[in-house]
Amino acid sequence: MVKVLTFLKRKPGMSVEDFQRYWLTRHPEVVVRLSGVRRYVQSHALPSAYQKGEPLYDGIAEVWADGTDALRAMARSPDHRAVQADEANFIDRDRMGFIVTEDYMLAGGPVPPAAVKAVEFLSRRPGAPVDEFQRHWRDAHGPLLARIPGLRRGVLSATRRSAYEAGRVPAYDGAALMWFDSLEALRAAAASPEYAAAVADRGRFLAPGEPPLLVTREHVIVA
Repeated sequence: MVKVLTFLKRKPGMSVEDFQRYWLTRHPEVVVRLSGVRRYVQSHALPSAYQKGEPLYDGIAEVWADGTDALRAMARSPDHRAVQADEANFIDRDRMGFIVTEDYMLAGGPVPPAAVKAVEFLSRRPGAPVDEFQRHWRDAHGPLLARIPGLRRGVLSATRRSAYEAGRVPAYDGAALMWFDSLEALRAAAASPEYAAAVADRGRFLAPGEPPLLVTREHVIVA
C-alpha cells in the first residue's frame, strides 16, 4: 500500500471557511470517482493555526492505493483530470505539492472524534543518505516519539525511494503524523521531557531549523 500526501493552500481571496467547506462537501464527489482509491482522508488546519499569522498550508489530503501501478493508472484516467479541474475552484495549485509515501506505525490506538492531528514536514540533514535518514527516523527517533505522553496514534510517512531517482529532490523526505485527544493534550505533550528528548534528537538526522508543523482535525472520507 502506498499513500499520496498532498499539502494544500487555498486560492487567493478565498476565506478559510469557504475553502474548508468546499473541500469537505464538494471536492470528494470527484475524488471518490477515481478507480483504485483505498482510503481518502482530509486534515483541515485548526482555527488556532491562524492566530499568529498565515500557516504554510491550509490542510493535507491523503489518498491510499494498492501500489505505484495503481497510482499511475489513476493519474492517467479522465477522472483524475476532473479532480484537477475541480482543484482550481478552491486550491492555489502553484503552492500545492505532494509526496508519495509508505507508512510506518508508531502507535495504533483508537482516537476520539474530536482528536487533533499534528503533521510535521521533515527534511533530512544536508548530505545525509536517504537510507541513513529513514533508518534513524524509523528505528531511533520513532521510539522517542512513541513515548510522548498522550499520543493516541503515530505514523511516519516516509517518501518512497523512487522519488529520488534520476537526481530528483522531493518537497519533503517525509511527514510525521501524531494524534492527541485535544489541543490541550497536544500542548501538555509538547511540554513533556519525552517531547524534549525527541526534539534534542532532531539534529542527528534533520535539516537545521524547526520543521514546519500544522495542527489539524481529520475527516475520513473513504475508510
